[in-house]
Amino acid sequence: MTTTIPVGDTGVADDRAVDRTAGTVGIMLVDDHAIVRQGLRSILEREPDLRVLAEASTAAEALVVVGRVRPDIVLLDLKLSTSSDTEGLELCADLVATHPGLGVLVLTTFLDDQLVLRAIRVGAKGYVVKDVDTSGLIRAIRDVSRGGSAFDARSAAAMVRGLNAPEVTDVRRLTEREREVLRLLARGHSNKGIGERLFISETTAKFHVGNILRKLGVSRRAEAVYEASKLGVI
Repeated sequence: MTTTIPVGDTGVADDRAVDRTAGTVGIMLVDDHAIVRQGLRSILEREPDLRVLAEASTAAEALVVVGRVRPDIVLLDLKLSTSSDTEGLELCADLVATHPGLGVLVLTTFLDDQLVLRAIRVGAKGYVVKDVDTSGLIRAIRDVSRGGSAFDARSAAAMVRGLNAPEVTDVRRLTEREREVLRLLARGHSNKGIGERLFISETTAKFHVGNILRKLGVSRRAEAVYEASKLGVI
């Protein structure tokens, strides 16, 4: 059986169709560099069981396109603009919250112990650096598509180091979106109210609140606001 998935000339969904054969792994590429996306597409589509369905260069574009093409895997860079090196973390959280069955695999140049942990904690199923060889990347995609997790050797080592590091409350671990949510929490807004003001779903707002509580080492919303005020976040 064959289904059709809309993909445009730029990789952004439009009204034209591309065949997607049942049993193939549908992939969406999210990277701000067109040449990187083109190279990845060329590599991945040599594999008979992998199909690139769409591309996006920004977080906003990715959120729209993923809802239309319904990929199995999103191959996601963390740096999607010049203003932030970790915008992809916020996008990952939003994608996972709104599409629970989606497998997000981080593919980035950045490797940091806590960064790998943060990616996993916001919902990524794997983390590989861009110097991974072709076979390693393809293996990682297939592992995630089967419901597993995937790390290259360096990312796996970084995750172990991060897990063994002493737990500290570090406000720098809060993403900009989480800080926005925290400020609205301080004003007494519910998850629904937060979602309406930030133009995100109530489910996504709840997801961000949960991450905030965990990162600040507290169990209640009021405690998060108190802790954040002590640390000067709000």
